[in-house]
Amino acid sequence: MKRKLEISELIFKIIAYTFLGIFSICCLYPFVYAISASISGKQAVDYNQVILLPKDIQFDAFSKMFGNNMFWNAYTNTLFLTIFGTIWALFVAILGGYALSKKRLLFRKGFNFFLVFTMWFSAGMVPQYLNYLATAEAFESIGIMDRKWLIVIAMGMAAMNVILLRNAFEGVPSEIEEASIVDGATELQILTKVYIPMSKSTIATVALFFAISRWNGYFWAKQMLLGQYSNEQPLQVFIRNQLDLYMDSDYMASWNEPYSHYSELYALIVCAIIPILIIYPFIQKYFAKGVNMGGVKE
Repeated sequence: MKRKLEISELIFKIIAYTFLGIFSICCLYPFVYAISASISGKQAVDYNQVILLPKDIQFDAFSKMFGNNMFWNAYTNTLFLTIFGTIWALFVAILGGYALSKKRLLFRKGFNFFLVFTMWFSAGMVPQYLNYLATAEAFESIGIMDRKWLIVIAMGMAAMNVILLRNAFEGVPSEIEEASIVDGATELQILTKVYIPMSKSTIATVALFFAISRWNGYFWAKQMLLGQYSNEQPLQVFIRNQLDLYMDSDYMASWNEPYSHYSELYALIVCAIIPILIIYPFIQKYFAKGVNMGGVKE
């Protein structure tokens, strides 16, 4: 019986590792292809000769892109939206999750219900768009003309992430909070010295969710940062506009660069992915850790 279990376990591991290996290759291949196409020669890219490794290596596409001021402007806008958007969203989510985790909060069940209700039903895209326009007009009336702040503030509320932090805070033993109160800690000190350190795994995960959402944000940035606000467009909108430009037959008829226009597009995509690849390994270590480290001795 023991031998049969060992054989079946070995077969399972072989199948599982094989499946995961194939899945990993399928996930990795598009990124490898994008890098290869971005540095391959014009003929190799245009005639689909690039399969995995680059051919006729050149870096003209990256040189042209790095010399484009519009690209750096879009990159700066994306960094602005990601950094300030993540900070603002975390601020809202932490305060909201902390308050909703307290059973002493008046109308706590009602607030939790309305929070979850927004995940089930919404007013719709058109009312949301009109609400954002009204908010933009209100900002402009008080002298805030930069619509990037509108994206930061409007996208700062995510019900699911508030619920995640609420559940994480509820997992902190009440004995620790009671001990902090006895020691004279204020509500703010309890939040910053007890709840946040003991929930850093969840907070780091939620921060990554927010950061990726803002870095890849396209639709509402496209709708709110319109043509007259082209200097405020983030990287994803810039890439989409470049794609539309490459589909223009008149523009392509005048293309005389020594590299393919696809190489420039893939170079943009690679530059848009690299920051997330750099940040992710530093955040990943928190995924495997528990939300609550434990700290009560019976």
